[in-house]
Amino acid sequence: MEQINALGRRKSAVARVYVNTGKGNITINGRDLADYFKQETLQFIVKQPLEITGTLAEFDIKVNLDGGGVKGQAEALRLGIARALCAINAEAYRSTLKSAGFLTRDSRAVERKKPGQPGARRRFQFSKR
Repeated sequence: MEQINALGRRKSAVARVYVNTGKGNITINGRDLADYFKQETLQFIVKQPLEITGTLAEFDIKVNLDGGGVKGQAEALRLGIARALCAINAEAYRSTLKSAGFLTRDSRAVERKKPGQPGARRRFQFSKR
């Protein structure tokens, strides 16, 4: 199998995912998964598409992660892995990944700050007198 690449985004995080056949190693920016994401919940988020399709030990995954915070990066990586699995074998994996909601890009992002206000929606305190 040749190398498959996919892209995952969440908030301002971008994950470029490269998948090869292998033993299940996940390398992020040259570091191991457990070294990059210290929290087990974030590691669980990243591994969800592999666990639901039963391909945890079949593919080696190399990732370039950029921007955002750790939670946004983990969710961007989840989307990138799910898209790569669909590119590998759509009829086998697509229905399970889609029903779990891993193929949907979460487009929510921080609303911009407006001029004349302290935040996006917040107004300065009103003083009648």
